[in-house]
Amino acid sequence: MTEFTIVIEDAGTNFAAYAPDVPGCIATGATVEEVTDTLREAISQHIDILREMGEPLPFPHSTSSTVKIAS
Repeated sequence: MTEFTIVIEDAGTNFAAYAPDVPGCIATGATVEEVTDTLREAISQHIDILREMGEPLPFPHSTSSTVKIAS
């Protein structure tokens, strides 16, 4: 099983998400859970299409972290 880092953004009326290591693969959803599930499926389908076309598969190399800033 391969794990990709995803970024989820609160878009005000919904949530948007993307995977930095899978260019062009994005998703939206009403909740964090929905956008996560939708993006998981989009990445899976994207990889299936790349395989079928004989194209190189994305490699997960991104990580995430948070920093605290004094306010």
